[in-house]
Amino acid sequence: MTLPLDGILVVDLCQFLSGPYASLRLQDLGARVIKIERPDGGDLSRRLYLSDTEIGGDSTIFHAINRSKESLALDLKDPADIGALKKLLGKADVMLQNFRPGVIERLGLDYDSVKAINPGIVYASITGYGEDGPWVQRPGQDLLAQARSGVMWLNGDEDQGPVPFGLAIADMLAGAAVAQGILAALVQKGRTGKGAHVETSLLEALIDFQFEVLTTHLNDGRRKPRRSEFRSAHAYLSAPYGVYATADGWLALAMTPLGKLCDLLELPALAPYAADPKSWFTERDAIKRIIAERLATRTVAEWLAILEPADIWCAKVLEWPELLESEGFRALDMLQTVTRDDGVSILTTRSPLRIDGKRNRTHRAAPQIGEQSAAIRKEFEL
Repeated sequence: MTLPLDGILVVDLCQFLSGPYASLRLQDLGARVIKIERPDGGDLSRRLYLSDTEIGGDSTIFHAINRSKESLALDLKDPADIGALKKLLGKADVMLQNFRPGVIERLGLDYDSVKAINPGIVYASITGYGEDGPWVQRPGQDLLAQARSGVMWLNGDEDQGPVPFGLAIADMLAGAAVAQGILAALVQKGRTGKGAHVETSLLEALIDFQFEVLTTHLNDGRRKPRRSEFRSAHAYLSAPYGVYATADGWLALAMTPLGKLCDLLELPALAPYAADPKSWFTERDAIKRIIAERLATRTVAEWLAILEPADIWCAKVLEWPELLESEGFRALDMLQTVTRDDGVSILTTRSPLRIDGKRNRTHRAAPQIGEQSAAIRKEFEL
């Protein structure tokens, strides 16, 4: 299939997750991504293990985020290799980098320097905390960015203390944000021929991620969010919003009028609260405990049979094995197997985007260090 970014050349100098996530999304849209790696060890995420599973000498996380990219091994301390990289950048449409502030300038690969080589380039930078301020030189790592962003105080129950997300959300959100900026800059380049410098940081992405609840905080007297003490799922939303144990599993309940729930669950104890919408906030924990006691008496399937026909927003809480076997997941066709010439094969995800009704499928696994170096040097006469 022809994809929107066919013919776009992306040179990715990033490591770990944020930048490679952005270039993965561009690759999913048809761009050719050449990953620049150190000859001695490559991207550090090759050794960032989430478990004791290793595939072809690299971590599963490296495979997941670098599928179908090409690897060009260059020593950025070697003037000859820097010269080769600059020549490649002269022919590129996009460059990404996520070095700590100051490093890219020392390499002579900052935006102004690369723009002098290629005036129309779209240059993207991801940092931990921006280019100014007291945190600039602090490690731009996901958990640390979450810690500084305030987001940990939105998760878990009130008595738990700060609860981090169990995913690298700062990296992924920053990568997604910079990918959006790159796409907008490519549109501008197509109209005017001018490139742009797109910048974001882990902290900026996390602040934006909280825009709804942070706007509430800024405009309601700056009261701190207060999580529910029981079955909390959102620091601001009223009862019954939460996840509840049933006789054989877990059931999620979203925004639901208590009066309707009172009848369906046969819970007369909810009636006084149902008549007083303010209590859905002020008595949130008491209401949720009443609901929880009732939901524990039947199975998930039994409750779904009652609630779903009444248009109650609810869902069974699935673990991965059940998700992967579900018809809803299978219908999306979100998995693919990618392979490499050395026999490495890995089952991984596909692009979340469909273009003209079709989801792109790739076949090549993440590259070995410098796997395409010889071919790239020959092609671009580096």
